[in-house]
Amino acid sequence: MAESILNQPQFQDADKAREHLEALRWPNGPVCPHCGSVRAPLKLEGKSYRPGLFKCNDCYEQFTVTVGTVFERSKIGLNVWLQAVHLMCASKKGISAKQLERMLGVTYKTAWFMAHRIREAMTSELAGPLGGSGKIVEADETYWGSEAGSKANAKKSGARRAGGALKDSNKVVALVERGGNVRTFHVPSVSGQNLKLVLESQIHPDTHVMTDSSPRYNLLKRENGFKAYEQVNHSKAEYVRGIAHTNTVEGFFSVFKRGLIGTFHHVAPKHLQRYSEEFSFRYNTRTSLGYSDTDRANLALKGITGKRLTYRRTAGE
Repeated sequence: MAESILNQPQFQDADKAREHLEALRWPNGPVCPHCGSVRAPLKLEGKSYRPGLFKCNDCYEQFTVTVGTVFERSKIGLNVWLQAVHLMCASKKGISAKQLERMLGVTYKTAWFMAHRIREAMTSELAGPLGGSGKIVEADETYWGSEAGSKANAKKSGARRAGGALKDSNKVVALVERGGNVRTFHVPSVSGQNLKLVLESQIHPDTHVMTDSSPRYNLLKRENGFKAYEQVNHSKAEYVRGIAHTNTVEGFFSVFKRGLIGTFHHVAPKHLQRYSEEFSFRYNTRTSLGYSDTDRANLALKGITGKRLTYRRTAGE
């Protein structure tokens, strides 16, 4: 039987976990998070100092590898943090805070907050537009919350709520470059103007863009700013026409919705963007692009720098 990866030293011992994190964050030696100095700091050793403590030779501030990261001031052992990161990165449809509570031996409140801090680490800055010459980007939107269920009921009865619109929905727009990355956006509405704004701000104009034939894309169709734009008409049972389809983005949404429904069950609107970033991170580091679970976890650990998330901020968002 193959040995569990969680039996490796960095998952079992806090000092080994710190050394592992130092190697990832500081491949060329410690960097002061206070002033950015790369001049070799003084390593403070002895019974009076906690392991991994340094003193900057320029600003004289003390620091460890967790200062200036989402792990800062956490009382949870670093090896437990690394276990949580690996579990979230290796779970295709996500892992619930209740499951983390059971597996890590922490309280539910701690597991919930840990998961949100890790999602923050998974969030990266957008680097340039998707697509480009010879590239295809698919766009679609989905609903989560009361509208997702009410939409089907309204369709059957032919009835709409007062005001002509269903309420309390959460709308997520996804853009997927075929063979590349996905970007997701929790938007206040999926009006034609909003969709056009998202697509034109995130996709290179030389791109071949594909959507379904929802009336929401009519504005984009009339004022198309892309090299090519095609729609597939699902209402007429058209799903593939040559290279025109939205199967890739729908495949991403399939995993996303299965995770929300089967793993998390309930996601508050104020946290939906962070959950969508988690699924985007795993998609963008998927096995077909050459990433292993370990690669994915290490990349998430590299993303902890320069990010802080307090419980008060998270719970009160």
